[in-house]
Amino acid sequence: MPGLLLGDVLPNFEAETTNGKIKFHEFLGDSWGVLFSHPRDYTPVCTTELGRAARLCSEFSKRGVKMIALSIDCLEDHHGWAKDILEYNCDESDCSSLPFPIIADSKRELAVGLGMLDPDEKDKDGMPLTARCVFIIGPDKRLKLSLLYPATTGRNFDEILRVVDSLQLTAGRRVATPADWQPGDCVMVPPSMSEEEAASLFPAGVYTKDLPSGKKYLRYTPQP
Repeated sequence: MPGLLLGDVLPNFEAETTNGKIKFHEFLGDSWGVLFSHPRDYTPVCTTELGRAARLCSEFSKRGVKMIALSIDCLEDHHGWAKDILEYNCDESDCSSLPFPIIADSKRELAVGLGMLDPDEKDKDGMPLTARCVFIIGPDKRLKLSLLYPATTGRNFDEILRVVDSLQLTAGRRVATPADWQPGDCVMVPPSMSEEEAASLFPAGVYTKDLPSGKKYLRYTPQP
């Protein structure tokens, strides 16, 4: 089945978007990227998702992340639907466009190539729709994280933002983030790191939790 694995380089595809034609790598530049698909324009769950993504777009921008959406609808539908999304957000400005582009993949070429189609969700002609995919891409154009949700479950874009914080932190520091981690919380020291190296790298100190096994693998340090 076509699709992407972690570490794969995203193809430098060309696409028509609500902001004009793009080449994907040039669109990203040296930034991180979030490419996310949705099943269909003018649908309720998708409207709430893109509304939330629009409200959080400035937070992603602060982190050097460019957002771009995708569905199998045409550009005309994308532009018309954007006004509904802004109204859903109670946006009182005169702006009639979203803060990120939406790719028009009416021939399903990108959706097929990137493994975004949902075989269980079909349009009136029996053709599969795009699932709720999320791809987080690093500045090296490689896939750092992927998520796949069914059409019936809307995504949590605050969680996607949290994941970006973790990915960016761990890309530059030899640490890992535990369950439910939030920026500013303690992070974890990798098991492969020796006590001596940990003491050298983390001058703020390393705390080891005592466990019944006697193994000292739960090691925490303040976020560097």
